Amino acid sequence: MITNPLKRSEVVSRAEWLSARTELLIKEKQLTRQRDEIDRQRRDLPWVKVEKSYIFDGPNGPQALGDLFEHRSQLIVSHFMLGPGWLEGCVGCSFRSDHVDGALLHLEQHDVSVVTISRAPFSEIEAFKKRMGWRFRWLSSYGSDFNYDYGVSFTKEEISAGKVYYNYGPPKFVSEELSGISVFYKDETGDVFHTYSTYGRGDEMLDTTYMYLDLTPKGRNETGPHFNLGDWVRHHDRYDVAGIVDAGGRFVAAQPAESSCRCGDERV
Repeated sequence: MITNPLKRSEVVSRAEWLSARTELLIKEKQLTRQRDEIDRQRRDLPWVKVEKSYIFDGPNGPQALGDLFEHRSQLIVSHFMLGPGWLEGCVGCSFRSDHVDGALLHLEQHDVSVVTISRAPFSEIEAFKKRMGWRFRWLSSYGSDFNYDYGVSFTKEEISAGKVYYNYGPPKFVSEELSGISVFYKDETGDVFHTYSTYGRGDEMLDTTYMYLDLTPKGRNETGPHFNLGDWVRHHDRYDVAGIVDAGGRFVAAQPAESSCRCGDERV
């Protein structure tokens, strides 16, 4: 449990508070308009036609990228850090995924399909998904180039040679698996286009828990030792278990008289 004390703000009269609040409202409105403009520019980005064939493994057997749209024209892919042989998924990716199921009905009614993709074999994905109780579609890209082509998986050779390219530049933290969001569009002829990808802190807008916390006096309260979600976020069935989040975003249960580490949630 977070116990860091709150640094109290000045206590004033209601009239003084209202004056300060309306002054902040001006800046909030500016930010809202700026966000609207950034969203417009995102929609206006050029597209790239997906020429390569990708096959994913899921509950319905092999599926191509175009199949993942179902009968919709837009597809959001959540790149989830779960590599082959991992016993459970990344804590940060799990945090993001806890927000998906409630939004699915609304997105699917508005021409948007959502799917989570990891490089772990499908049987390993299913085991962790069942534990977490999630309902969203989660497929395996094991055996395909999809994760590598969209910048969320890296070979050991790339890592050892220092040739990892993540979030449109050299990363501060390197792992075989990292996270992100990619967006695709399918036209009436069946052609698929890549329209957008974001990594690092770019997917925070999907973590609505953060949006709630940002309204509170303590905010996100990520005050150390890692100064990111690794300070407090856990798998939703692990909040009563002592442990840490390691550099790869994985939970490590506490051992007697141990130890310190850092989280793999890249704050960029």
